[in-house]
Amino acid sequence: MPDIEDTDTNDTRDTQDAQGTVSDEERADRLEHLTELIDLIRPAVQADGGDLVLVSADVITGVVEVQLQGSCSSCAISATTLQAGVSRILQERLDWVTEVIGGVDESLDWETSAAMGRGGYTPGW
Repeated sequence: MPDIEDTDTNDTRDTQDAQGTVSDEERADRLEHLTELIDLIRPAVQADGGDLVLVSADVITGVVEVQLQGSCSSCAISATTLQAGVSRILQERLDWVTEVIGGVDESLDWETSAAMGRGGYTPGW
């Protein structure tokens, strides 16, 4: 009867090897599709005076880091934009994306950020 601990160790090692065997071509393909998708999302963010920038991407682990810039720095719903918008879209369209880490560029003071735009959507109550 095999030792359970040995079996678990081997299974873990096999899984790690399987995840780490992404060809250079596949890595490039994943990064290209990610960049194209970010470029597709950017105009919607730019229409509100902000911008979306790809900070980093690990195409093996699936962790992608993005940053909202411009008027997004002072926007009350920038966290919603990241979670309900950017994160959802990337994870739905790119099956290898496991996590999207997002932040806001805080190098601008709130007055400068607010002067860049206020958003294109205003509810008509």
